[in-house]
Amino acid sequence: MEISKSSRHSKITGDFGEHLVLYWLSKHGFECANVDHTGIDIIAKNPVTKELMGISVKSRSRNKGTEDTGVNIPRDNIEKSKIACEAFGCVPYFAVVVDGASKIMVFILSLKELQKIHPPAKRISSWTMGKKKIDEYYANPDIKIFEFDYKTSRWWE
Repeated sequence: MEISKSSRHSKITGDFGEHLVLYWLSKHGFECANVDHTGIDIIAKNPVTKELMGISVKSRSRNKGTEDTGVNIPRDNIEKSKIACEAFGCVPYFAVVVDGASKIMVFILSLKELQKIHPPAKRISSWTMGKKKIDEYYANPDIKIFEFDYKTSRWWE
């Protein structure tokens, strides 16, 4: 089925990604809140490590055939995340949410780990979504991952 996205789909995708990550953290015992602040979207207290996390969520929606397109994280987003986390006493984290043709994948990792895996270029850091890189993400214990497989069983035609 070909997807025709709405004019506000990018904004809706971003809101969905933030709330999905917020929901999953809450479901797993994190005390967390959605915040409207430059640089971070979620503040969460990790019940395992006791770390206070400032999470910037980057969400993308991909059509069939483009699921392996990477997610660019502009350098200024990284700097804004650092500044916000310093103000709130948080450790900077990023969550990357990618909605593909039939799977939603979510990766959560510290900024430190993100920069180790994908050192920022002059203006952006790119979260690569090719099969080889995804296999590396799964092998890395410092990247937390959850995913959903889905299908549309019946829809308007």
